[in-house]
Amino acid sequence: MDFVLFFLTAAIALAGAIAMLVARNAIHSALFLLLNFGAIAVLFLLLQSPFLFTIQLSIYAGAIMVLFLFVVMLLGAEQVEAAQDKLPWQQPLALVMGAGLLVIAVITAVRGGSNDAPPGGEAAEAFGDPASLGELLFTEYLLPFQITGIILLVAVIGVVVLNQQRTQAQSEETPGERPSSSVQP
Repeated sequence: MDFVLFFLTAAIALAGAIAMLVARNAIHSALFLLLNFGAIAVLFLLLQSPFLFTIQLSIYAGAIMVLFLFVVMLLGAEQVEAAQDKLPWQQPLALVMGAGLLVIAVITAVRGGSNDAPPGGEAAEAFGDPASLGELLFTEYLLPFQITGIILLVAVIGVVVLNQQRTQAQSEETPGERPSSSVQP
């Protein structure tokens, strides 16, 4: 039963990822990404990792998607733009890279991957424990954690600044849209 559920969930995750890539509307793309995040959370649950399931749902499907949708709505990127190929080399490069990834996945599946057992003892007991993950995150990996937070903050500030500049440029282009409230001398 778990085998069938795994392949069904993997197919949903793959379909959501492909639909996210081909969707022209940014909001639809975000919703397909949310479907993908949910399917991956279920895969974590099937792998008997309830902590990663919870983190996947709360952080990625919750907080990151809200941030992504906030930025999309703030920029007005939900509007479908004209289909102009600004980067003609992008599609062939994406096809070559996708084919390469597919070849790597097939080779890994044929070889069987790594079936080595995890190390036993104390390390295996603490693996995936929220307390040990928190201790690692705030001791050994504190600097990368803080840098990630700063990068996300700078990205949101950049979006706000770009949106203000665009709004000012649009209001300068159409100055006659304000209604006149009184008779001018």
